[in-house]
Amino acid sequence: MSRARRRRAAAPPAGSRSVLAGFLSLLGELLITAGLVLGLFVAYSLWWTNVLADREASARGDEIRQQWQTQAPPSAAPGALDTQDGIGFLHVPAMKNGEVLVKPGTDPDVLDDGVAGYYTQPVKSALPWDDKGNFSLAAHRDGHGAKFHNIDKVKNGDSIVFETKDTWYVYKVFAELRQTSKYNVDVINPLPKESGKATPGRYVTLTTCTPVYTSKYRYVVWGELVRTEKVDAKRTLPAELR
Repeated sequence: MSRARRRRAAAPPAGSRSVLAGFLSLLGELLITAGLVLGLFVAYSLWWTNVLADREASARGDEIRQQWQTQAPPSAAPGALDTQDGIGFLHVPAMKNGEVLVKPGTDPDVLDDGVAGYYTQPVKSALPWDDKGNFSLAAHRDGHGAKFHNIDKVKNGDSIVFETKDTWYVYKVFAELRQTSKYNVDVINPLPKESGKATPGRYVTLTTCTPVYTSKYRYVVWGELVRTEKVDAKRTLPAELR
């Protein structure tokens, strides 16, 4: 048999080639469509949720500041608000993320609104005006405002400032834990021993997910209160925020 005849005999029928080409074309289109859907999902998760969360947090923050312009009830605790919308604003200059509204709770339905939340469980957070304890906070690192995205930029000696209606609470960072189990609740204890502290004090703890774009571990930063400063009529910023 000649070479030409052997090649013709080995080649698939024209109909089979047509079916194979159609299948490969359909597979290519499906892969392209899947890639586009995945790309849109990533864009939604990492960009559009930030837009929506920032919009929501900004609106709630404006409401809080409007409430601060009215007289607080005499029974209100120092720095407290007669509202469930939030208790004040967190400022961490090293993160370069502006002011962050702080609300009670760390469930997704709270944090997804582009805020930081203070722990109400499994360990109840102290509040800044308490005599002792750990003001422990969580926020998203990616998506939904990503308020703690730059937590890795915070170093020892940096400032963390919490703002209420009548008081600035100024903390200094003294320790960090770059990776720990997400089940490690000891880091938010009233006395967080992993921070190196051995005696009760007035601490702040920031927690978020790590590595970036995952929730496998937790990243922790600790600070200690160094002073308080009364808010004046012009709400002049403390030196750490100027």
